[in-house]
Amino acid sequence: MEKKNKIHFIGIGGIGMSGLARYYLHEGWQVSGSDINKTPNSEKLIAEGAQVAYEHSQTIIYDSQPELVVYTEGVTPETEGWAELEAARAAGIETINYFEALGRVANEYYLIAVAGTHGKTTTTAMLADILEEASYDPTVIVGSLRSKTGSNYRAGQSKYAVVEACEFKRDFLHLEPDVLVITNLEHEHVDYYKDLADVQSAFAELVAKVPEDGYIIADTKDSNVAPVLANAKATVINYTEYLNLERDLLQPGLHNRQNAAAAEAAASAIQIEERYSDEALRNFIGTARRFEYKGEVHNAPVYDDYAHHPTEVAAAIAGAREVHPSKQLTVVFQSHTYSRTKALFDEFVSALTKADRVLLLPIYAARETDDGSVSSEMLRDALLERGVEVALFHTIEAVALEVTETASSNDVVLCVGAGNVTKVSEILTK
Repeated sequence: MEKKNKIHFIGIGGIGMSGLARYYLHEGWQVSGSDINKTPNSEKLIAEGAQVAYEHSQTIIYDSQPELVVYTEGVTPETEGWAELEAARAAGIETINYFEALGRVANEYYLIAVAGTHGKTTTTAMLADILEEASYDPTVIVGSLRSKTGSNYRAGQSKYAVVEACEFKRDFLHLEPDVLVITNLEHEHVDYYKDLADVQSAFAELVAKVPEDGYIIADTKDSNVAPVLANAKATVINYTEYLNLERDLLQPGLHNRQNAAAAEAAASAIQIEERYSDEALRNFIGTARRFEYKGEVHNAPVYDDYAHHPTEVAAAIAGAREVHPSKQLTVVFQSHTYSRTKALFDEFVSALTKADRVLLLPIYAARETDDGSVSSEMLRDALLERGVEVALFHTIEAVALEVTETASSNDVVLCVGAGNVTKVSEILTK
């Protein structure tokens, strides 16, 4: 990668962008960035040496004079960050999106890329722990904060890198993996992919990029995954051969045992002995917002989870049931994007019926606008028809108050969604 001095991130506070910013800080670059939200993560970046502005404007580009600008997929003509991006382009500054930048960094290494609809973050973090345990000293960029280190970046000194590979807009095709992990595959990112076959075509392209002397780790019997492996040149390893349903993990649920199996299979492919994997997985304490224990409210345990697909919601609920089988489960749910809610509406309803009580928030719009075709009111009505105790609240504060006034030691509270529903868990446990 060509060495430059100054780099600027539009949307630096994002979980992926901040990890990449930390890489460049470690490499000695002058790092600046902008974001409209002040968060503990962005404040930590400032403490680590980055210059962060909590606004988007053209003057930021003029003042920082970067040689390279990296922007998130969320920067569009409708957003405030667009003016910043346009200013950089007008000034002749090279601009690339996050995934292009990640590829430039990661492809310099012997790259282990973790892809799949669900479980990418946890599996990436598990692999980081395993490689550390085996003294492989990896460089790691993960899509959450590792509970072990409090960071989404690890600076390694070896040839190995482990990164999370997101399929949105086929962005993972910027990567050139030597080892590719596919945790699972379903129709997701419905605002981009028209159906499952469209998702499979993207994964098939990624599979084709893995060289003959590389490895692909997948559940080869999964009917959604098997078609994407058809033209693989690399050695394919079935991670279910490593699945141990009795594995002693701190993280609950079948899905985490599957994540652990995938991580161990990938580690085995690069000659890491089983004892190192077993030790690392036994002590793995997770990542932020993946069934993260936040504290208690009136003696009721409170967990926060990033689940935003019906399969993930069902898995999070199953995990809570496994840990607290005798408690009444309240799920505070905020669906993420109108397109996903509409396309997977029935599946969301089915997943949420597994809770004892559901408290809904309005749909988190993210990058979308409300066309009136789907709403949390519709989710509420569908759950009522299924006999679920459900209520809708229009603010974070209102739903937090409801939980505070009704929770007891007989309950467990699970806050679920990829939007700002995480604030509920913070209010409840502060």
